Amino acid sequence: MMAGICLGTWAGAGLLTGALAGRAAIGLGAALVLYALIGLAGPRFAVPPRAERWLSPLVGAATGLVTGATGVFVIPAVPYLQALGLEKEDLIQALGLSFTVSTLALAAGLAQGGAFPLATAGTSLLALAPALLGMAAGQWLRLRVRPELFRRWFFLGLLALGLDLALRPLL
Repeated sequence: MMAGICLGTWAGAGLLTGALAGRAAIGLGAALVLYALIGLAGPRFAVPPRAERWLSPLVGAATGLVTGATGVFVIPAVPYLQALGLEKEDLIQALGLSFTVSTLALAAGLAQGGAFPLATAGTSLLALAPALLGMAAGQWLRLRVRPELFRRWFFLGLLALGLDLALRPLL
């Protein structure tokens, strides 16, 4: 899956800065809204273990293309990882790894295309401080909140993000 993310992101990195970037954001927003509504409704999907071997690279590549086009690496990686039926801590680790690989692959893809000059990398590193504080706060909260409440707020956050992405270009 991680190799697929890297390849998909590299292939789609130009879409984020291209003429179709606004349309890609609308599409991603709509997908996030749909995913959040399904998640809030409660059905759970499952990926059989025998399908992981061939499905993981495909999901990784699709996630990479979405990342390259929009800069957001939630779809389809998060629903897929949830469908694997991982334990809570394993899911959190898998999500963290997926997000880290996606971020690094996107930075590399944008740098290669000239949209992310390496001279600005230092400034981007400064953004890690609040991100790390947010991660620490999230971990503290996650350990203290019931899983069903955490799940509900997670999907409500995705719904808000999806609505913002889908509607902002139209306003």
